[in-house]
Amino acid sequence: MVTDAYAVRTGIGPRPLAGGRVPRPVIEVIERDDGLINGAPADHYLAEPDEWQPHDHRALRLCRGHVLDIGCGAGRVAIELQRRGVAVTGLDTSPGAVAVARRRGLRDTVVTTVDEYARATARYDTFLLLGNNLGLIEGADRAPVLLAALASLANPGARIVAQGTDPYGTTDPVHLGYHERNRSRGRLGGQLRLRLRYRLLATDWFDYLVCSPAELEPLLAGTRWRLKSIDDKDHPYYLAVMELTG
Repeated sequence: MVTDAYAVRTGIGPRPLAGGRVPRPVIEVIERDDGLINGAPADHYLAEPDEWQPHDHRALRLCRGHVLDIGCGAGRVAIELQRRGVAVTGLDTSPGAVAVARRRGLRDTVVTTVDEYARATARYDTFLLLGNNLGLIEGADRAPVLLAALASLANPGARIVAQGTDPYGTTDPVHLGYHERNRSRGRLGGQLRLRLRYRLLATDWFDYLVCSPAELEPLLAGTRWRLKSIDDKDHPYYLAVMELTG
């Protein structure tokens, strides 16, 4: 999908066609476990800084030292950090997305999961989870595992800078019903169960957490991370900064 989006944006490489020579729009299909289906243009994975949201720019100002951009995709954020002279590594599980990031100029990349990479000898001062990637926490069961993996990769005093979305400002009955359905199952209201589709491809089902800042702090209990600040100037979007203790 990212490869096709890159081809449509740049004209480099074969493009999906809608009959004749007209490029198809590249749409990421998001399927939720209650049957809801949404779609979003995949071009946002390639957005340049002048196309970003304000909180993305503020997030970059919070970076220090060696940065690990988790879920780097096509390198949207990591490439800009590299332009600014920041030491940055892009991590993603998608070989295709990382190949596009490298084609766009990102020098230091790794194709793996955070759990597998926790065995590496590399150490980082900032972990970036932008593009709503706070959701990679998944839920209460997964949070301690992911946070322990990041702690094992962290230099003393390291920080996580993560972008999340407060799901509870909606009045949409479809989403309100989903929140109640989750709670009745012992899950957080915004704990999504999703799979992503593109053309003939589909991921496995996975959890992705959309939580409020108030729900985030308890997820850190018992870990080496403490919530330092919340920037909610762009509500319902927010930046959470968590710092390593001990």
